[in-house]
Amino acid sequence: MSNTFGKRFRLTSFGESHGIALGGVVDGCPPGIELSIEKIQQELDRRRPGQDQFSTLRNEADKVEILSGMFEGKTTGMPIGFIIRNSDHKPEDYDDLKNLYRLSHADYTWHRKYGVRDYRGGGRSSAREHVSRVVGGAIARQILETKGIEIAAYTSQIGNISLDKSYTELDLKTIEQSPVRCPDKDLAEKMLAFLNKVKGDGDTVGGAVTCIIKNVPIGLGEPVFDRLQAQLAFAMMSINAAKGFEYGKGFAAATMKGSEHNDEFISDNGTIRTKTNHSGGIQGGISNGEDIFFKVAFKPVATIFKEQKTTDISGAEVVMTARGRHDVCVVPRAVPVVEAMAAMAILDAML
Repeated sequence: MSNTFGKRFRLTSFGESHGIALGGVVDGCPPGIELSIEKIQQELDRRRPGQDQFSTLRNEADKVEILSGMFEGKTTGMPIGFIIRNSDHKPEDYDDLKNLYRLSHADYTWHRKYGVRDYRGGGRSSAREHVSRVVGGAIARQILETKGIEIAAYTSQIGNISLDKSYTELDLKTIEQSPVRCPDKDLAEKMLAFLNKVKGDGDTVGGAVTCIIKNVPIGLGEPVFDRLQAQLAFAMMSINAAKGFEYGKGFAAATMKGSEHNDEFISDNGTIRTKTNHSGGIQGGISNGEDIFFKVAFKPVATIFKEQKTTDISGAEVVMTARGRHDVCVVPRAVPVVEAMAAMAILDAML
C-alpha cells in the first residue's frame, strides 16, 4: 500500500536494486500533453550512477522504455507504464552480507517486519528505486512548464561546508556546470577537495539540497492536514537518506522575533505580494504566489569501507567490512530526485 505517491497525479513504482528491472505506472496524467521522451531521459541521465569519482561505479544506462499511455507523442489520459532495465547488477557483491545486518540500513527492520529481505544491495530499500520517481517527476515537470512553473535544486551543503548565500544571489543556470551541482564555483572546489579526502579515508559524508519553485499560483494546499508544506515535506522525507526538511526561514525562525519574521504585504503595480519571503512562499498552508524554497538534509551513506561491528541474523557479534560500489556522498545525485518529488507534489496539488 505504500508504493504509490500522490492523490490525483499518482506514481506507483516497482522493482529492486539488483532485480531484472525497475519501473512504474503514472496515473492521472491529463490527456493531450506533448511529452518529450528525450527530456525524461535527460533527467534520468542527471541521476545516473557512475558520473564521477564520488558516485557508485555501477554503470547503468538507465534507458527508459514507455510501454503505454502515449499515442503520436501525446498523452492519452490512460496510465503511462514505463520500465528501466538493470544491466550492471552484481548481486554476488552481497553474498557475504546475506546473514548480516548492515549498520543504519533497512536490513534489520525490514527483516523483522516481513520475515524476509532482499540482501542484494537492499532490494527495494535501495536508492535505485529513485529512477521511477525521476521518470514520474520528469512527466510532471513537463506539464508544469506549460504553466510557467520552474523548479531548480542545487547542493547547498556537503559536510560542514555550507553555502550561506540566498538563492537570489546565485546564478542557478550554472548548477549543472559543477560536478557537485553547487552554483558557487569557489565553494564547489572546496566541496570537491573535501570529498576526495573523505573517499581516501574510506568514509562517507552527508549534506543538504536546496530547492526553489518559481511562478507557483496562489491557492495550492488544503487546510488542515494537507497543507502545501506538509505535502512537500512528505514527498522529500520519502527520499532515501533524507533526515530533515525546512521551508522558508525554517529552523532559523526559532531564533527570530515576530517583528523580524513577519512578511510585510505591499502593492506591486496593483498586485499584492510580500516585501520579504521568510514564509517560503506558503502561508496558512497555502501558496501565496512568492517563490517556494526549502532545504532537505541527507545523512552520510551508511556503507563505508571501514571495519564495523554488527550482528548476524542469529545475534552473534561479527566484524564486517563492506564491499561493492557505493557513493561517497548522495547529495549531488539527490538533486534531480528532489526536483522530481517537488514536481509531482506541486502538480498533484494543482490537479
